Amino acid sequence: MQQPVVSSSLRVSTALLALSLFAGCGDSDEKDAAPALYAITTQQLVADPVESYVVVTTEAERAASLPLDNAIKVPGRALGVGIPKSGSLYVVSDASATVTRYSLNDAERLEPSGTVSFASLGVTELGEYQASFQFISETKAYYFDGATAQVVIWNPTAMTVTGTIPLDALTIPETILAFSGVVAQTGGQLLMPVGWRPVTGVGITPKAGVVSIDTATDVATIATDDRCGYTHDIALGADGQAYVATEAYGAAVRRVVGEEVPEPCLLRFNPRTRAFDPTFYRSLEDLVGGGTAGALIPGAQGTAYVRVLDESIAPVLEGTHPRTVASGTGWQWWELKLDSLTATRKADFPSTSGSVFLFESENQTLYTEFGAGASSTTLHVLEDSGKPTLTYQGLSFSFLQLR
Repeated sequence: MQQPVVSSSLRVSTALLALSLFAGCGDSDEKDAAPALYAITTQQLVADPVESYVVVTTEAERAASLPLDNAIKVPGRALGVGIPKSGSLYVVSDASATVTRYSLNDAERLEPSGTVSFASLGVTELGEYQASFQFISETKAYYFDGATAQVVIWNPTAMTVTGTIPLDALTIPETILAFSGVVAQTGGQLLMPVGWRPVTGVGITPKAGVVSIDTATDVATIATDDRCGYTHDIALGADGQAYVATEAYGAAVRRVVGEEVPEPCLLRFNPRTRAFDPTFYRSLEDLVGGGTAGALIPGAQGTAYVRVLDESIAPVLEGTHPRTVASGTGWQWWELKLDSLTATRKADFPSTSGSVFLFESENQTLYTEFGAGASSTTLHVLEDSGKPTLTYQGLSFSFLQLR
Protein backbone atom coordinates (compact mmCIF):
# COMPACT_ATOMS: atom_id res chain seq x y z
CA MET A 1 0.00 0.00 0.00
CA GLN A 2 1.33 3.31 -0.90
CA GLN A 3 0.81 6.98 -1.11
CA PRO A 4 -2.09 8.67 -2.81
CA VAL A 5 0.20 11.44 -3.98
CA VAL A 6 2.92 10.85 -6.53
CA SER A 7 5.41 13.68 -6.46
CA SER A 8 6.26 17.12 -5.19
CA SER A 9 4.94 18.43 -8.50
CA LEU A 10 1.48 17.38 -7.38
CA ARG A 11 1.62 20.03 -4.67
CA VAL A 12 1.99 22.64 -7.41
CA SER A 13 -0.89 21.26 -9.45
CA THR A 14 -3.03 20.97 -6.31
CA ALA A 15 -2.35 24.57 -5.44
CA LEU A 16 -3.20 25.71 -8.96
CA LEU A 17 -6.40 23.72 -8.91
CA ALA A 18 -7.40 25.19 -5.59
CA LEU A 19 -6.69 28.70 -6.87
CA SER A 20 -8.78 28.11 -9.97
CA LEU A 21 -11.65 26.80 -7.87
CA PHE A 22 -11.72 29.81 -5.60
CA ALA A 23 -10.72 32.62 -7.97
CA GLY A 24 -13.25 35.42 -7.89
CA CYS A 25 -15.11 34.05 -4.87
CA GLY A 26 -14.55 37.28 -2.93
CA ASP A 27 -13.16 35.68 0.22
CA SER A 28 -12.49 38.18 2.98
CA ASP A 29 -9.03 38.93 4.25
CA GLU A 30 -10.07 37.39 7.56
CA LYS A 31 -10.93 34.05 5.92
CA ASP A 32 -7.70 34.13 3.87
CA ALA A 33 -5.80 34.49 7.14
CA ALA A 34 -7.58 31.55 8.77
CA PRO A 35 -5.38 28.54 9.53
CA ALA A 36 -5.39 25.54 7.22
CA LEU A 37 -8.11 23.02 8.03
CA TYR A 38 -7.85 19.27 7.47
CA ALA A 39 -10.17 16.28 7.45
CA ILE A 40 -8.50 13.11 8.71
CA THR A 41 -10.28 9.78 8.39
CA THR A 42 -9.05 7.01 10.65
CA GLN A 43 -10.09 3.37 10.61
CA GLN A 44 -10.51 1.54 13.91
CA LEU A 45 -9.68 -1.96 12.68
CA VAL A 46 -9.52 -3.42 16.19
CA ALA A 47 -13.17 -2.53 16.85
CA ASP A 48 -15.89 -5.15 16.42
CA PRO A 49 -17.53 -4.29 14.12
CA VAL A 50 -14.91 -2.17 12.34
CA GLU A 51 -15.71 1.54 12.39
CA SER A 52 -14.10 4.78 11.27
CA TYR A 53 -14.00 8.41 12.37
CA VAL A 54 -13.72 11.64 10.39
CA VAL A 55 -12.23 14.47 12.41
CA VAL A 56 -11.64 18.10 11.41
CA THR A 57 -8.47 19.70 12.73
CA THR A 58 -6.04 22.56 12.17
CA GLU A 59 -3.18 20.36 13.36
CA ALA A 60 -1.09 18.39 10.89
CA GLU A 61 2.31 20.01 10.62
CA ARG A 62 3.44 20.07 14.24
CA ALA A 63 3.80 17.47 16.97
CA ALA A 64 0.44 16.90 18.63
CA SER A 65 -2.00 14.23 19.73
CA LEU A 66 -5.33 14.28 17.91
CA PRO A 67 -8.42 13.31 19.94
CA LEU A 68 -11.45 11.85 18.17
CA ASP A 69 -13.96 13.87 20.20
CA ASN A 70 -16.81 15.27 18.08
CA ALA A 71 -15.70 13.20 15.09
CA ILE A 72 -18.15 11.84 12.53
CA LYS A 73 -18.61 8.10 13.06
CA VAL A 74 -18.81 5.94 9.92
CA PRO A 75 -19.47 2.16 9.82
CA GLY A 76 -16.77 0.01 8.23
CA ARG A 77 -13.43 1.04 6.77
CA ALA A 78 -13.93 4.60 5.57
CA LEU A 79 -12.08 7.07 3.39
CA GLY A 80 -12.45 10.84 3.11
CA VAL A 81 -11.60 12.10 -0.40
CA GLY A 82 -12.10 15.20 -2.50
CA ILE A 83 -10.52 18.25 -4.12
CA PRO A 84 -8.03 19.96 -1.77
CA LYS A 85 -9.13 23.32 -0.32
CA SER A 86 -12.62 23.04 -1.80
CA GLY A 87 -14.48 22.85 1.52
CA SER A 88 -16.09 19.53 0.60
CA LEU A 89 -15.30 15.99 1.69
CA TYR A 90 -16.68 12.83 0.10
CA VAL A 91 -16.93 9.99 2.60
CA VAL A 92 -17.15 6.34 1.53
CA SER A 93 -16.70 2.97 3.22
CA ASP A 94 -16.66 -0.73 2.54
CA ALA A 95 -20.10 -0.97 4.18
CA SER A 96 -21.98 0.28 1.09
CA ALA A 97 -21.71 1.67 -2.44
CA THR A 98 -22.84 5.17 -1.41
CA VAL A 99 -20.76 8.34 -1.53
CA THR A 100 -21.83 10.97 1.02
CA ARG A 101 -20.74 14.54 0.48
CA TYR A 102 -20.03 16.70 3.52
CA SER A 103 -19.63 20.47 3.27
CA LEU A 104 -17.81 22.75 5.68
CA ASN A 105 -20.17 25.16 7.44
CA ASP A 106 -19.48 28.52 9.11
CA ALA A 107 -18.80 26.76 12.40
CA GLU A 108 -15.99 24.79 10.70
CA ARG A 109 -17.92 21.55 11.02
CA LEU A 110 -18.84 19.11 8.28
CA GLU A 111 -22.50 18.56 7.50
CA PRO A 112 -24.07 16.16 4.92
CA SER A 113 -24.92 17.82 1.60
CA GLY A 114 -25.75 15.01 -0.84
CA THR A 115 -25.31 11.36 -1.76
CA VAL A 116 -24.78 9.23 -4.86
CA SER A 117 -24.78 5.42 -5.15
CA PHE A 118 -22.77 3.22 -7.51
CA ALA A 119 -24.81 0.11 -6.66
CA SER A 120 -26.60 0.02 -10.04
CA LEU A 121 -23.20 -0.64 -11.68
CA GLY A 122 -22.57 -3.76 -9.61
CA VAL A 123 -20.37 -1.99 -7.07
CA THR A 124 -21.03 -3.33 -3.57
CA GLU A 125 -18.49 -1.42 -1.47
CA LEU A 126 -16.21 1.58 -1.72
CA GLY A 127 -12.82 2.14 -0.24
CA GLU A 128 -9.42 0.50 -0.66
CA TYR A 129 -7.22 3.59 -1.07
CA GLN A 130 -7.66 7.35 -1.42
CA ALA A 131 -6.13 7.07 -4.90
CA SER A 132 -9.10 4.94 -5.98
CA PHE A 133 -10.92 8.29 -6.23
CA GLN A 134 -9.48 10.75 -8.72
CA PHE A 135 -10.99 14.21 -9.09
CA ILE A 136 -10.43 15.61 -12.57
CA SER A 137 -12.53 18.75 -12.08
CA GLU A 138 -15.41 20.06 -10.00
CA THR A 139 -17.78 18.14 -12.27
CA LYS A 140 -15.86 14.99 -13.12
CA ALA A 141 -14.26 12.30 -10.97
CA TYR A 142 -13.22 8.67 -11.39
CA TYR A 143 -13.62 5.73 -9.07
CA PHE A 144 -11.46 2.65 -9.80
CA ASP A 145 -13.26 -0.53 -8.70
CA GLY A 146 -11.15 -3.68 -8.73
CA ALA A 147 -14.00 -6.07 -7.92
CA THR A 148 -15.91 -5.15 -11.10
CA ALA A 149 -12.87 -4.15 -13.24
CA GLN A 150 -14.26 -0.77 -14.20
CA VAL A 151 -13.88 2.95 -13.67
CA VAL A 152 -17.02 4.78 -12.57
CA ILE A 153 -17.28 8.34 -13.92
CA TRP A 154 -19.33 10.63 -11.70
CA ASN A 155 -20.13 14.27 -11.09
CA PRO A 156 -19.11 15.46 -7.58
CA THR A 157 -21.16 18.65 -7.91
CA ALA A 158 -24.43 17.14 -9.16
CA MET A 159 -23.78 13.88 -7.26
CA THR A 160 -24.71 11.76 -10.28
CA VAL A 161 -23.12 8.88 -12.18
CA THR A 162 -22.28 9.95 -15.74
CA GLY A 163 -20.59 6.88 -17.26
CA THR A 164 -18.20 3.97 -16.93
CA ILE A 165 -14.93 2.78 -18.44
CA PRO A 166 -14.92 -1.05 -18.66
CA LEU A 167 -11.54 -2.69 -17.97
CA ASP A 168 -12.47 -6.32 -18.62
CA ALA A 169 -9.02 -7.08 -20.02
CA LEU A 170 -7.62 -6.78 -16.50
CA THR A 171 -9.61 -9.78 -15.27
CA ILE A 172 -7.48 -12.90 -14.70
CA PRO A 173 -9.19 -16.10 -13.49
CA GLU A 174 -8.50 -17.12 -9.88
CA THR A 175 -6.84 -13.82 -9.04
CA ILE A 176 -7.74 -10.66 -7.15
CA LEU A 177 -7.33 -7.45 -9.12
CA ALA A 178 -6.05 -4.57 -6.99
CA PHE A 179 -5.59 -1.00 -8.13
CA SER A 180 -2.76 0.97 -6.58
CA GLY A 181 -2.77 3.41 -3.70
CA VAL A 182 -0.88 5.93 -5.85
CA VAL A 183 -1.33 7.40 -9.32
CA ALA A 184 0.68 9.69 -11.57
CA GLN A 185 -0.61 12.48 -13.80
CA THR A 186 1.31 13.65 -16.84
CA GLY A 187 0.46 15.05 -20.25
CA GLY A 188 -3.30 14.85 -19.75
CA GLN A 189 -3.06 11.23 -18.69
CA LEU A 190 -3.88 9.52 -15.43
CA LEU A 191 -1.57 6.53 -14.82
CA MET A 192 -2.93 3.89 -12.45
CA PRO A 193 -0.71 0.89 -11.61
CA VAL A 194 -2.36 -2.52 -11.27
CA GLY A 195 -1.38 -5.67 -9.36
CA TRP A 196 -2.78 -9.16 -9.00
CA ARG A 197 -2.54 -11.86 -6.37
CA PRO A 198 -4.04 -15.37 -6.12
CA VAL A 199 -7.53 -15.76 -4.66
CA THR A 200 -6.25 -18.47 -2.30
CA GLY A 201 -2.94 -18.85 -0.53
CA VAL A 202 -0.08 -16.39 -0.25
CA GLY A 203 1.54 -15.35 -3.48
CA ILE A 204 2.02 -12.77 -6.20
CA THR A 205 0.82 -13.09 -9.79
CA PRO A 206 3.75 -12.57 -12.19
CA LYS A 207 2.23 -9.63 -14.05
CA ALA A 208 2.58 -5.86 -13.93
CA GLY A 209 0.02 -3.45 -15.33
CA VAL A 210 -0.70 0.22 -15.91
CA VAL A 211 -4.04 1.73 -16.91
CA SER A 212 -3.61 5.03 -18.75
CA ILE A 213 -6.70 7.22 -19.06
CA ASP A 214 -6.95 10.26 -21.32
CA THR A 215 -8.81 12.57 -18.95
CA ALA A 216 -10.22 14.65 -21.83
CA THR A 217 -11.79 11.71 -23.69
CA ASP A 218 -12.09 9.07 -20.93
CA VAL A 219 -10.39 6.55 -23.22
CA ALA A 220 -8.35 3.92 -21.35
CA THR A 221 -5.27 2.05 -22.56
CA ILE A 222 -4.03 -1.06 -20.75
CA ALA A 223 -0.38 -2.13 -20.74
CA THR A 224 0.94 -5.30 -19.07
CA ASP A 225 4.33 -6.89 -18.50
CA ASP A 226 5.06 -10.43 -17.30
CA ARG A 227 8.55 -9.79 -15.90
CA CYS A 228 7.42 -8.47 -12.53
CA GLY A 229 4.61 -8.65 -10.00
CA TYR A 230 2.52 -6.48 -7.66
CA THR A 231 3.93 -3.28 -9.14
CA HIS A 232 1.72 -0.91 -7.16
CA ASP A 233 4.16 1.99 -6.90
CA ILE A 234 4.86 4.68 -9.48
CA ALA A 235 7.08 7.76 -9.68
CA LEU A 236 7.76 10.20 -12.51
CA GLY A 237 11.33 10.73 -13.62
CA ALA A 238 12.85 13.97 -14.90
CA ASP A 239 13.09 12.23 -18.29
CA GLY A 240 9.29 12.15 -18.56
CA GLN A 241 9.18 8.41 -18.01
CA ALA A 242 7.15 6.69 -15.32
CA TYR A 243 8.95 4.18 -13.11
CA VAL A 244 6.86 1.36 -11.69
CA ALA A 245 7.98 -0.92 -8.84
CA THR A 246 6.91 -3.79 -6.62
CA GLU A 247 5.44 -2.49 -3.37
CA ALA A 248 6.52 -3.53 0.13
CA TYR A 249 3.89 -6.27 0.36
CA GLY A 250 5.22 -7.90 -2.80
CA ALA A 251 8.73 -7.80 -1.33
CA ALA A 252 7.43 -9.33 1.91
CA VAL A 253 5.78 -12.18 -0.02
CA ARG A 254 9.07 -12.88 -1.76
CA ARG A 255 10.85 -12.95 1.63
CA VAL A 256 8.31 -15.36 3.15
CA VAL A 257 7.48 -17.61 0.18
CA GLY A 258 10.80 -17.53 -1.65
CA GLU A 259 11.61 -17.82 -5.33
CA GLU A 260 8.16 -19.12 -6.23
CA VAL A 261 7.12 -15.50 -6.67
CA PRO A 262 8.74 -12.82 -8.86
CA GLU A 263 11.60 -10.82 -7.39
CA PRO A 264 10.75 -7.21 -6.56
CA CYS A 265 11.71 -5.12 -9.56
CA LEU A 266 11.67 -1.73 -11.24
CA LEU A 267 10.14 -1.27 -14.71
CA ARG A 268 9.88 1.77 -16.95
CA PHE A 269 6.64 2.93 -18.57
CA ASN A 270 6.53 5.41 -21.45
CA PRO A 271 3.49 7.74 -21.16
CA ARG A 272 3.84 8.77 -24.80
CA THR A 273 3.63 5.24 -26.20
CA ARG A 274 1.58 4.00 -23.21
CA ALA A 275 3.71 0.88 -23.05
CA PHE A 276 6.39 -0.70 -20.87
CA ASP A 277 9.99 -0.42 -22.06
CA PRO A 278 10.97 -4.02 -22.93
CA THR A 279 14.69 -3.15 -22.63
CA PHE A 280 14.48 -1.87 -19.06
CA TYR A 281 14.47 -4.06 -15.94
CA ARG A 282 16.15 -3.62 -12.58
CA SER A 283 16.10 -5.79 -9.48
CA LEU A 284 15.26 -3.68 -6.42
CA GLU A 285 17.44 -5.92 -4.28
CA ASP A 286 20.41 -5.30 -6.57
CA LEU A 287 19.83 -1.54 -6.49
CA VAL A 288 20.25 -1.48 -2.70
CA GLY A 289 23.03 -4.05 -2.47
CA GLY A 290 20.87 -6.97 -1.33
CA GLY A 291 18.15 -7.65 1.20
CA THR A 292 14.37 -7.51 1.10
CA ALA A 293 13.54 -4.39 -0.91
CA GLY A 294 10.28 -2.97 -2.16
CA ALA A 295 8.32 0.24 -2.76
CA LEU A 296 8.97 3.35 -4.82
CA ILE A 297 7.88 6.45 -2.89
CA PRO A 298 8.21 9.71 -4.88
CA GLY A 299 10.61 12.26 -3.45
CA ALA A 300 12.06 15.46 -4.87
CA GLN A 301 11.99 15.74 -8.66
CA GLY A 302 13.84 12.88 -10.26
CA THR A 303 14.17 10.91 -7.02
CA ALA A 304 12.21 8.29 -5.12
CA TYR A 305 12.59 6.19 -2.00
CA VAL A 306 13.01 2.41 -1.85
CA ARG A 307 12.30 0.56 1.40
CA VAL A 308 14.70 -2.12 2.71
CA LEU A 309 13.82 -4.43 5.59
CA ASP A 310 16.24 -4.41 8.51
CA GLU A 311 15.78 -7.82 10.10
CA SER A 312 17.88 -6.88 13.09
CA ILE A 313 14.93 -4.66 14.02
CA ALA A 314 12.11 -6.76 12.58
CA PRO A 315 13.14 -10.42 12.25
CA VAL A 316 10.97 -12.56 9.98
CA LEU A 317 9.95 -15.64 11.92
CA GLU A 318 8.68 -18.88 10.43
CA GLY A 319 4.97 -18.67 9.74
CA THR A 320 4.87 -14.86 9.73
CA HIS A 321 2.31 -13.54 7.24
CA PRO A 322 3.65 -11.13 4.60
CA ARG A 323 1.06 -8.53 5.63
CA THR A 324 2.60 -8.50 9.08
CA VAL A 325 6.06 -8.05 7.58
CA ALA A 326 4.95 -5.27 5.21
CA SER A 327 3.08 -3.28 7.83
CA GLY A 328 5.59 -3.87 10.61
CA THR A 329 8.50 -1.69 11.64
CA GLY A 330 12.09 -2.04 10.53
CA TRP A 331 11.93 -0.73 6.95
CA GLN A 332 14.87 1.53 6.12
CA TRP A 333 14.68 4.45 3.68
CA TRP A 334 16.96 4.49 0.63
CA GLU A 335 16.96 7.41 -1.81
CA LEU A 336 17.02 6.36 -5.47
CA LYS A 337 18.11 8.77 -8.20
CA LEU A 338 16.00 7.79 -11.18
CA ASP A 339 18.44 9.12 -13.78
CA SER A 340 21.54 7.25 -12.58
CA LEU A 341 19.67 4.48 -10.71
CA THR A 342 21.96 4.87 -7.71
CA ALA A 343 20.54 4.26 -4.25
CA THR A 344 21.83 5.67 -0.96
CA ARG A 345 20.74 4.76 2.56
CA LYS A 346 19.07 7.69 4.36
CA ALA A 347 20.40 6.99 7.82
CA ASP A 348 18.79 10.15 9.22
CA PHE A 349 15.33 8.71 8.52
CA PRO A 350 14.02 6.44 11.26
CA SER A 351 13.04 2.94 10.18
CA THR A 352 9.27 2.73 9.98
CA SER A 353 6.47 0.48 8.81
CA GLY A 354 6.72 -0.68 5.22
CA SER A 355 3.21 0.40 4.26
CA VAL A 356 3.38 4.14 3.63
CA PHE A 357 0.98 6.74 2.24
CA LEU A 358 1.88 10.32 1.32
CA PHE A 359 -0.42 13.20 2.26
CA GLU A 360 -0.10 16.85 1.22
CA SER A 361 -0.59 19.51 3.90
CA GLU A 362 -0.28 23.28 3.44
CA ASN A 363 3.52 23.38 3.59
CA GLN A 364 4.71 19.79 3.84
CA THR A 365 4.54 16.33 2.38
CA LEU A 366 3.65 13.92 5.17
CA TYR A 367 4.00 10.16 5.31
CA THR A 368 2.27 7.65 7.57
CA GLU A 369 3.72 5.30 10.13
CA PHE A 370 1.32 2.71 11.49
CA GLY A 371 1.62 1.55 15.08
CA ALA A 372 1.76 -2.09 16.15
CA GLY A 373 -1.53 -3.95 16.10
CA ALA A 374 -3.19 -1.38 13.84
CA SER A 375 -3.51 0.83 16.90
CA SER A 376 -2.35 4.23 15.70
CA THR A 377 -1.03 6.48 12.94
CA THR A 378 1.81 8.97 13.25
CA LEU A 379 2.46 11.47 10.48
CA HIS A 380 6.05 12.35 9.58
CA VAL A 381 7.55 15.11 7.41
CA LEU A 382 9.10 13.64 4.27
CA GLU A 383 11.38 16.62 3.59
CA ASP A 384 12.70 16.86 7.15
CA SER A 385 14.33 13.51 7.91
CA GLY A 386 11.06 11.98 9.01
CA LYS A 387 10.26 14.45 11.82
CA PRO A 388 7.05 13.25 13.52
CA THR A 389 3.99 15.49 13.70
CA LEU A 390 0.44 14.33 14.45
CA THR A 391 -0.45 11.06 16.23
CA TYR A 392 -3.95 9.60 16.61
CA GLN A 393 -5.81 6.31 17.10
CA GLY A 394 -6.48 3.96 14.20
CA LEU A 395 -5.06 3.74 10.69
CA SER A 396 -5.39 6.51 8.10
CA PHE A 397 -5.54 5.75 4.41
CA SER A 398 -6.87 9.21 3.51
CA PHE A 399 -6.26 12.85 4.39
CA LEU A 400 -7.61 16.05 2.79
CA GLN A 401 -6.99 19.74 3.28
CA LEU A 402 -10.45 21.34 3.42
CA ARG A 403 -9.25 24.95 3.56
